[in-house]
Amino acid sequence: MKKFTRRLALGATAIAAMLALAPAMAQNKVVLGVAIPAATHSFTAGIVYWANEAKKDLEKAYPGMQVIVKTAANAAEQANQLQDLVTVSKINALVVFPFESAALTKPVAQVKAKGIYVTVVDRGLTDTSAQDAYVSGDNTAFGKIPAEYIAKTLKGKGNIVALRGIPTTLDNERMDAFNGVMKAYPDIKLLDAKHGNWNRDDAFKVTQDYLTRFKNIDAIWAADDDMAVGVLKAIKQANRKDIKLVFGGAGAKDAIKVLMDGSDPLIQANVSYSPKFMYDAIKLTGEARAKGQKLPATTIIPSVLITKANAKDYYFPNSPF
Repeated sequence: MKKFTRRLALGATAIAAMLALAPAMAQNKVVLGVAIPAATHSFTAGIVYWANEAKKDLEKAYPGMQVIVKTAANAAEQANQLQDLVTVSKINALVVFPFESAALTKPVAQVKAKGIYVTVVDRGLTDTSAQDAYVSGDNTAFGKIPAEYIAKTLKGKGNIVALRGIPTTLDNERMDAFNGVMKAYPDIKLLDAKHGNWNRDDAFKVTQDYLTRFKNIDAIWAADDDMAVGVLKAIKQANRKDIKLVFGGAGAKDAIKVLMDGSDPLIQANVSYSPKFMYDAIKLTGEARAKGQKLPATTIIPSVLITKANAKDYYFPNSPF
């Protein structure tokens, strides 16, 4: 009878231990929501591509993990999707590439307030307390490298204009870094800097306005390879010969191919900023949450100058971007 009682006690202890572990085991069942902009231009097409690649690889590596990818055409739609991910999909982790910084800060903060782990990618929030982790390209270098290249090409003297992206913290970082370099070149005049929204058509219209208002422009910082397409189209249409340089950015495959071939004298350099960081952010977050771990508060992917000499190292013809 003593042996039976002892075995019963041991069995009860084991069951109690298993019950105690059950909540912890359940917590590692990851339902990861991914909220990103829709593929409205080639860079976000790359974001969508890499997000789905991460979903595929994570769900294969971690059976039982669920990764739900949502794409939004605007900030309001993305905010609604966040609510659905929480209430309908019951996510316990979120990776979000905000459509806009200010507009998404409160919706993301509401997600985090429910105890959901939040990784913010690229377009940062206006209040960083709404996130657990941040993954991005190097936006300071993205603004600094073109400024240094333009200043050197113009030999420290000339008129320039700039096209900014969508109003976001990263756009502010890039513009601040660009202006920081230009402070050292008082003979270079920044005539204007308007938002082209990382969009070819918007950039075309902004450039048309610049070309109408300013009779002499030496260089244009397009700040994005999609916007550079619109800029070049406007220059060609206006038949302007004064512009010596158009500097895009992010290393789109078409832009890198032009750089490699030397097929457009206005395109002389680029700066790397691959949408693959979306894959990295999702995969790192999924792996960490599966193990009950957290990411570092900030992870920055370096940006580097791309010229004809090293362009082949940044040319990925099979990528959508």
